[in-house]
Amino acid sequence: MIAAVAVLTALGLFLSSCATGGTGARDEGPAHAGAVAGTTASPSGTPTDVPDRTDAVRLVKDDPEVSEEVKRELKPCLGDEYPVDVSFGDLTGGAETDVVVNVLTCGDAVGVGAYVYRETSGRYENVFKAEEPPVYAEIDRGDLVVTKQVYEKGDPVSSPSGENVITYRWTSAGRFVKEYSWHNDYSSVVGEDATPVPESG
Repeated sequence: MIAAVAVLTALGLFLSSCATGGTGARDEGPAHAGAVAGTTASPSGTPTDVPDRTDAVRLVKDDPEVSEEVKRELKPCLGDEYPVDVSFGDLTGGAETDVVVNVLTCGDAVGVGAYVYRETSGRYENVFKAEEPPVYAEIDRGDLVVTKQVYEKGDPVSSPSGENVITYRWTSAGRFVKEYSWHNDYSSVVGEDATPVPESG
């Protein structure tokens, strides 16, 4: 299930220098286009403040665990701007910072793939993937939270009927396990159908 992918030196140097912790609703927020357009590490090995977003794009494109359909979606929307959101944080308790990559569509920003990469000995491994759109993953206080929007017949893309939210936690077995899941019905009163239920086992 875990497949090693290509080494990304620049991103690795950045992540090695980045200390994170549970400082709020998210350890780190999604790094949108304007926030991640930076430079790569210098030849001397000194990490820069911001990684190049193309590192995340290359990580997904070189990953054999990513479906060909998602890779086809991963193309520039305008100029060299790719529809990718990147987050950094501590999900797996490793020595280096984990990377969460969301691949979106260009037209309506629908999530078509969400992935978590864990750095081990200078190599990035895909330790989680979700490819049932619309899907979006983020880091919430050290847990992986995956949101999948739900559409009823006739719902426009901009107006889903609800969402399923699943919380995953990294285990000592070296994988994510589902901890909680709940459904939010957008047509219901706020709070209705939103009580998390622990997963058995």
